[in-house]
Amino acid sequence: MEHTFQPLLFGGDINVYSVARAFHEAYGVKSVCFGKFASGPAYGSNIIDYRVCAQNEDAETFRNNVAEVAREFADKTILVIGCGDSYVKLAAENKDSFPANCVAAYIDGDLINTLINKEKFYELCDKHGIDHPGTFVYRKEMGHDFDLPFQPPYICKPSNGVAYWEHPFPGNEKVFTCPDRKNLEEVLDKVYAAGYPDTMIIQDFVPGDDSNMRVLTCYSDRNAQVKLMCLGHVLLEEHTPHGIGNHAVILTEVNEELCRKFKAFLEDLNYVGFSNFDIKYDPRDGKFKAFEINCRQGRSNYYVTGAGYNIAKLLVEDRVEGKDLPFVLADNPSLWRVVPRKVAFDYIVSDYHKEMKARMDEGREVTPLFYEKDKAFARTLRMKKNLLGHFKKFKQYYEKKN
Repeated sequence: MEHTFQPLLFGGDINVYSVARAFHEAYGVKSVCFGKFASGPAYGSNIIDYRVCAQNEDAETFRNNVAEVAREFADKTILVIGCGDSYVKLAAENKDSFPANCVAAYIDGDLINTLINKEKFYELCDKHGIDHPGTFVYRKEMGHDFDLPFQPPYICKPSNGVAYWEHPFPGNEKVFTCPDRKNLEEVLDKVYAAGYPDTMIIQDFVPGDDSNMRVLTCYSDRNAQVKLMCLGHVLLEEHTPHGIGNHAVILTEVNEELCRKFKAFLEDLNYVGFSNFDIKYDPRDGKFKAFEINCRQGRSNYYVTGAGYNIAKLLVEDRVEGKDLPFVLADNPSLWRVVPRKVAFDYIVSDYHKEMKARMDEGREVTPLFYEKDKAFARTLRMKKNLLGHFKKFKQYYEKKN
């Protein structure tokens, strides 16, 4: 079937593939995608026109790639979708210069830069009544001369994730868990020695295993009204140094009180497009505490589509067809996983095994990277190899950590 729109995705990971799959499931459309490498879940897919561009994150190159696709599909609305923070930032900052047939459903660059900076995000949380862990903002000039208002262990992470990954160093991790003050100071010294220019966030460690985590995915329409909220109960995360915090298993759940709080937050900010919050339940005070916002759909976004709330349809119906969407608080039970079943049952606390098995028995289990209409042989082989690789990864990193 011919459609009036063309999805244009930037990135190459599971986020990209999940969005492309949502478009293909809903409309049978093949997404165009620019990725930096000839690898990853999106590479070699039959449902994606994957184009390798090593300079993808360069602003001029990014604009040229958008313009190229806009010319190629001149009779269609181009939906420009970033599937990583750097691409979202580029789309937000450059959307006003895109060709007239392009739509980039993002807030302006200034608000994006405010929200993706964790220091400023926590300030907004305080202003809007969103709970978050105890936080100390560290600046390079402080050296080792600073006092913390909470005890170890500490969580240490960059306030500016985009800038952080531009300055790699041996042993760099997405988030550091520091058992004591000495280790914390060593981490800070390494980060700044690598050239990282911004502040670091030091936080009170919220106790509890992976199953205390939640992920909230929202969609706000062109009028900045939240139209979908889907809460996921994270049961297991990845524990590799660069993948720590990436979701591995999610059960959908309902918490209307929590969702309403974040709905008010987004609408007060006049936010548009997808948003994604990482949240953790703190058993010490019974509060759900926000860690960060992603100004995009998260890498695990297929847990939303797989539960019956196709994210591509939201974007098309709002931005292409101009429909007025109803508000939906997702309540369909579903299980999303990117690890083998055995890994899920081996590493998730037994309290959740009964519910996991129920979703499996009901056929309400989704594995985002394996799509029956995408049988590209080489890609499928790579994805199966990667899936089996989780046995080794969890044995090496999860068991060592725990």
